[in-house]
Amino acid sequence: QKVSVEVLDHLEHLALVDFRDSEGVERLQKAIQFADQLHEVNTDGMEPMDSVLEDRCLYLREDDVTEGNCTKELLENAREKVEEYFVAPPGNIPLPKLEERETFLQGS
Repeated sequence: QKVSVEVLDHLEHLALVDFRDSEGVERLQKAIQFADQLHEVNTDGMEPMDSVLEDRCLYLREDDVTEGNCTKELLENAREKVEEYFVAPPGNIPLPKLEERETFLQGS
């Protein structure tokens, strides 16, 4: 199953993953083939679930704050920050233009 240039472009911008080489495209195509197996599962009569643990009672612990006031120490771990906020992701990957990608897609 071939992946179009437009779909690759959309996925790259959503996930910040670079599919510039044929190996990346091939890995994506294998993942799609693996996920397509789910279409073969018969789900007739099955109600959609919110969680796989819907039949169990989940016990929550008390949310007691035991430490705090450590903003300065936490922000020291940031590669990049603005004011008192982490900048994420720490830099976008340079994505090629659509025309540049069509060349390696033809070989896959």
